[in-house]
Amino acid sequence: MLERTRDLTARAMPHAVVTVVRAIAPTSAYVGAQAIVLADGTIQGWIGGGCTQGVVVDVAKAAIDTGEPKLIRITNDRLQDADEVEQHVMSCASNGTIELFIQPYSAGHALYVAGRTPAADEARFLAERLRIRLVASVAEARVVLIATQGEGDEAALESALRSPASHILMIASHRKAEKLRDLMRTRGIDAAQLARLEAPAGPDAGAKTPSEIALVALTAVLARLRGRMLTSVERGPQRDAAPDSGMAATARAEGFVNPVCGRTIDTANPKHVEQYDGASFYFCCDGCWNTFLGNPAKYASIHHEHRRHP
Repeated sequence: MLERTRDLTARAMPHAVVTVVRAIAPTSAYVGAQAIVLADGTIQGWIGGGCTQGVVVDVAKAAIDTGEPKLIRITNDRLQDADEVEQHVMSCASNGTIELFIQPYSAGHALYVAGRTPAADEARFLAERLRIRLVASVAEARVVLIATQGEGDEAALESALRSPASHILMIASHRKAEKLRDLMRTRGIDAAQLARLEAPAGPDAGAKTPSEIALVALTAVLARLRGRMLTSVERGPQRDAAPDSGMAATARAEGFVNPVCGRTIDTANPKHVEQYDGASFYFCCDGCWNTFLGNPAKYASIHHEHRRHP
């Protein structure tokens, strides 16, 4: 099973690893049983019979789409409230219960790490352990982590800022980041492009060693891949933050109207944030976010029209 997942990962094939973490008889599954679910719904391995496979396939495919891991329970017993467990009714008459952990590998959630420094090497190692897909080109990445640390900073940053990446994180001090921002402006990088840059990368955790620095940076990378935003407390002081665009400032002041469902989103605590055409779009759920990603131009147009005629 491990070799199979490594092979799929190496070939950038989306899939999810499903592991049985609890089994209460009667059920044909057992704790530790595993299977791989491919993006087309094909199952390789064993995690129970037909009573569970339909649910597992549906949840695994959704997890692959969003990159979000899932803990699910399938049972005929009375469902209980549990925020951390997604509950489903078993289709068979059996009174058994099975809980499964679903870990997705999403091809759309790609990371490029720039640099040949010890921190960059540690970041790649941690990314592999976290099953984050590493790509060899900045043009393929949704998130870019710049860990050059004095070895080609300017070229790496300019390349990332000119790429389509949604988020660019850089291991650098506030002072160094501000100097690099000034330099990028002289090279024609505009405010919207610079707004994607986050430096320092990750929360202020007092990291010292390359391993610690990489761990902190990967915390921010994971948050961006999952559509989360770190709060100002978690990120530490942002004295050198890039200037906001007018749209971002207005969104914070008035709330942001989700162009997919029409709900007003609290921009301090959205479920997902996506950058498109120099602006930030905030979403309340996975469904709206994925719908937007399917046709961002359409929903950006709806948003702009709403702003003109609220």
